[in-house]
Amino acid sequence: MRHFLYICLFISITINSQESIDATLIDSSNLNADQIIDIDNFETLYFIKDHTIYKNHSNKKSINYSNYQLGEITTANVFNPLKINLFYKDFNTVVILDNRLAEIFKIDFNTIQPYKNITQVSTGFDNTLWIFNIDFQQLELYDYKTNTTRFSAVPVQSDVLDLESDYNYCWLLTKNYLYQYNYFGSMISKIENTGFTEISKSNGHLILKKDNILYFKHKKKEEIQPVNLPKLLINQFLLTNETLYIYDLEKLHKYQLKIK
Repeated sequence: MRHFLYICLFISITINSQESIDATLIDSSNLNADQIIDIDNFETLYFIKDHTIYKNHSNKKSINYSNYQLGEITTANVFNPLKINLFYKDFNTVVILDNRLAEIFKIDFNTIQPYKNITQVSTGFDNTLWIFNIDFQQLELYDYKTNTTRFSAVPVQSDVLDLESDYNYCWLLTKNYLYQYNYFGSMISKIENTGFTEISKSNGHLILKKDNILYFKHKKKEEIQPVNLPKLLINQFLLTNETLYIYDLEKLHKYQLKIK
């Protein structure tokens, strides 16, 4: 009887480990970009080319912003399209843009007190940014209008790989763990990282990348499931609602996920 239970348990674990998320190809289009930033619900495409960020919609004229004095744009976040943030790591500076890509605020962390040495930036609520301060190895919720830190997390003990956020949560991916915080700064989950290097989020769901394979994490589940995809180069990926975008340096592929 005991052997029978072990066999049933093994079969159950095997079946669960093989569960995956199906993805159906909807469209593929040519794209020449250095980095894709976001695609919103109206299919407005934000991307970077030659140190310039572009906002492109098929029914409207493309607009762009560049600041060559600050050099390369390390990351950009357009979760709040009225307060788009561009991070220039080489100059330890963040520029905030409005929805017309006009500059409305600039934060030079080299000149403010106390000095902050930043390696990751993402959007917070109101006038805040989630930033990672490498000197203290800690995540901070920074109010750039008042130059105050609303929250500082307990320092992490491993290298930070990625940072994502929305108005309610922030996800910090380190070499050892994936942390999730709420907007009060409380850590609400901590999952061991088994080799993931990048993340993308939408509506609380996550897409994670390990090697050249993508995985899906439901916002209400701890389980991380592989996404069924054909073999292709995954240079970049984005999640918008249940739509997965993959950029292979030549084409932008659009997939519909079947999220249960």
